[in-house]
Amino acid sequence: MINRLPLSAFNIGLLLAIIGTGLFSLKSIFIKLAYAEGLDTDSVLMLRMAIALPIYLAVLVWLAKQKTTPENLSSKWLKITFLGFIGYYLSSWFDLKGLELISAQLERLTLFTYPIMVALLGALFFKTPLTRKTLFSLIITYAGLWIVFYKELSLEGDNVILGTLLVALAALSFSFYVLFGKKEIQSMGSVWFTGLAMSISSIFVLIHFSIFNHFTDLNVTSMAWLWLALLAIFSTVIPSFMISEAIHRIGPAQTGIVGSLGPIMTMGLAIWILNEPFTAWHATGMLLVVGGVSFLSYRGHKTP
Repeated sequence: MINRLPLSAFNIGLLLAIIGTGLFSLKSIFIKLAYAEGLDTDSVLMLRMAIALPIYLAVLVWLAKQKTTPENLSSKWLKITFLGFIGYYLSSWFDLKGLELISAQLERLTLFTYPIMVALLGALFFKTPLTRKTLFSLIITYAGLWIVFYKELSLEGDNVILGTLLVALAALSFSFYVLFGKKEIQSMGSVWFTGLAMSISSIFVLIHFSIFNHFTDLNVTSMAWLWLALLAIFSTVIPSFMISEAIHRIGPAQTGIVGSLGPIMTMGLAIWILNEPFTAWHATGMLLVVGGVSFLSYRGHKTP
């Protein structure tokens, strides 16, 4: 018999998924605006996580005071460290580096294909069968992505190839995080897991910047600080907890369906705020990508 969550719990999870998706959709816009102020990938990523880290640490301290420390936490450190490294540090660096080279619209659509990658990785590592539904979703999704990629290639040139590849690697890294992190989220609770993984990720980011850059070379304008603060708080900290809790409450499939709104929101904001071109090719590609991922995530109504 399939257990049903109380309606109120489902509604809360659904609301968290919708708001979290909307806030995450602003991420690419804030990053592009920070780039326009003269910052590069390493600077934006470091300052973003430097602002976010104290908040995550404060949440962890509050959780510890509530005496809700997960059982066997000491045995989970290696896995959490790996997930923090690959899921947010590595994925974020690839994503931001790719965003230097391609439009926010193409970046968001490319990153949005990660559920397809999760399905493929599940088949590879856990022998999950690849169904017709998965293969059909894969074809639809990547056909749509190819349409937008081909159009952007004609508009922006060869940088689009490298930029799209970098964002695809970001999606792949995040897919590993989703696939191997789901069990830990369920066992530890979303707030504990997110706080730990994001704190570890932030430390990796700070180490990366200190090795490859100099803090004295930073030149941050007042407008850049505004975009970075909005990026760190409203497009990193808050939605990271919201999406994790949504997955915990309503599951990754339903959260993924709500997440289908993300690319549409980002593309609308990119057109409005960044004045990025939007053609019939972009619209067609967006519909195919969103439709393909939504079709994969949708499981229909189940009865006991």
